[in-house]
Amino acid sequence: MLFLVFLSSGLLLGWSLGSNDAANIFGTAVGSRMISFKRAAWIASIFVILGAVFQGRGASDTLSSLGEVDALGGAFTVALFAGFTVFLMTRSRLPVSTSQAVVGAIIGWTMFTGHDTNFGVLTKIVGTWVSGPVLGMFFSAILYILLRRTLRRTKIHVIKQDTYIRIALIMAGAFGAYSLGANNIANVMGVFVPSAPDILLNFGFFTIDGVQVLFLLGGLAIAVGIFTYSERVMQTIGRGILALTPEAALVVVLAQALVLFLFSSINFSNFLVSIGLPPMPLVPVSSTQVVIGAVLGIGLIKGAREIQLKTLGGVALGWIITPVTAGIFTYFALFFVQNVFGMTVTSTPPETIPAPSPDIAEMPVVGDAVRHVNLILPGLLVLAMLVIVILIYLFFRQQKMRLKTENELLMQQNQYFNSQKALNELEINTIQMENTMLANKLELKRQEYNNILMNISDQRKFLEDVSQQISRLIGEKDVDKRDRDLRELSAKLKQRMSFTREIDDFYGKIEQTHKDFIVKLTERFPDLTPKEKRLTILLRLGLSSKEIATLMNISPKSAEIARYRLRKKLGLKARENMYEFLTNL
Repeated sequence: MLFLVFLSSGLLLGWSLGSNDAANIFGTAVGSRMISFKRAAWIASIFVILGAVFQGRGASDTLSSLGEVDALGGAFTVALFAGFTVFLMTRSRLPVSTSQAVVGAIIGWTMFTGHDTNFGVLTKIVGTWVSGPVLGMFFSAILYILLRRTLRRTKIHVIKQDTYIRIALIMAGAFGAYSLGANNIANVMGVFVPSAPDILLNFGFFTIDGVQVLFLLGGLAIAVGIFTYSERVMQTIGRGILALTPEAALVVVLAQALVLFLFSSINFSNFLVSIGLPPMPLVPVSSTQVVIGAVLGIGLIKGAREIQLKTLGGVALGWIITPVTAGIFTYFALFFVQNVFGMTVTSTPPETIPAPSPDIAEMPVVGDAVRHVNLILPGLLVLAMLVIVILIYLFFRQQKMRLKTENELLMQQNQYFNSQKALNELEINTIQMENTMLANKLELKRQEYNNILMNISDQRKFLEDVSQQISRLIGEKDVDKRDRDLRELSAKLKQRMSFTREIDDFYGKIEQTHKDFIVKLTERFPDLTPKEKRLTILLRLGLSSKEIATLMNISPKSAEIARYRLRKKLGLKARENMYEFLTNL
């Protein structure tokens, strides 16, 4: 239990690493919605743990050879204040690397305890702070050129290309997560390696020792950081800082994964030695700085002229400020831990410690002191339980998806029903409006017919009165009285023959029908009188001079004179047809 308490600072450092550095792997893919956060988190967590357990020893051994922190109190303090330095630099918006903070904290421990610092290893580590981003730049430039030429030659459809890039991003992200765990687990658990328990866990297919158990715990801490806090960082990376196309994002992730993998692969380092080349330094590398180098590599290939030197200067400044700050904090913290809290920060006097070797440490030989633990049966039980849990999860997920599909179908049916209802209501309203219009037309027709009937009745009554008066005058003896009555009857007939009301109704209807014509006529000939406008309408209807004279209650000769005057006002020539002119107006 005490060991887990001391290990908490390393676990906190792992949580911080997972919260921030996982965004360098899946940030662009999640931010651009090419992959969901949950899927990215599961892939990153699984492969980070695998990389940490099965390939994390190389970088951890090199970090331990810089200064072997041989007491839990010292390891706790180194990890805690390395993490505190990362937090402080992040709050100050300065470029920060966890590996640089851990290196600075280890040097602070060696200076406080009086142990020797292996400057050969330190030189190797500092060299990778430069070579890591440079390699990232080189790999990203080569990969970007190859990818661009491949896409140009294959001429894949945009939809298929999007699908292929999404699959490639998932695969590259898994490889990047594996490399991140293999390389950066040294930052999380490297200082605790000398205090690792002497156990060997046998799972049948593979075995892991005490150091790998530490790496497993650190990998789990990184996974917790990925699940709990990295989504916000991924969204920021994907939409703001690294505003890259999916193709460029794939290149950046793959270049970063290659660099981290090379700096943590013991087999690759041994291969270089076997062919007569210098071994690859197995040291933890800052994934963020490698990403910056990869982005710069793509920018150089694209012909970007505005490479911000301020960003590069900030990265270089971080190489100095971060380890120095971590070393100073750790030095003073160790003083309080040892003298105030009475904790042991080193278990070996400085003069008895052999000089650390810059070579890669080998796997510890399992002897009689190592406690063997057979976990085949428990592992099978755990695997069976895991399979059962997965099956139950898949079952409930299928049920949930089925219910979701049914709800969506029900919502679609409801929307269809509402649409049909709205359409039916619209049709009903349209029919009602048509019925209303028809009813109004029928009412107008009825009123017209009533007016016609009343007019006929009025005319019949008038004619009956005239007939009665004529019948009475036929037998009249008094000639003067008869002449006087005939003159009155003649006046009534002339008055009745004017048809003033009917003519007014007629003009009202034809003016309403030819409203647009009257507007155009008025705009073109504003000097026309109302009578002349009526005359143009009658002429446009094709009426003769006799018919016009009857409607206007004038003589045919007067109608001819009015037509002549109208031609003058309209500016018509002698042979120009007035009817055609008015029709085409």
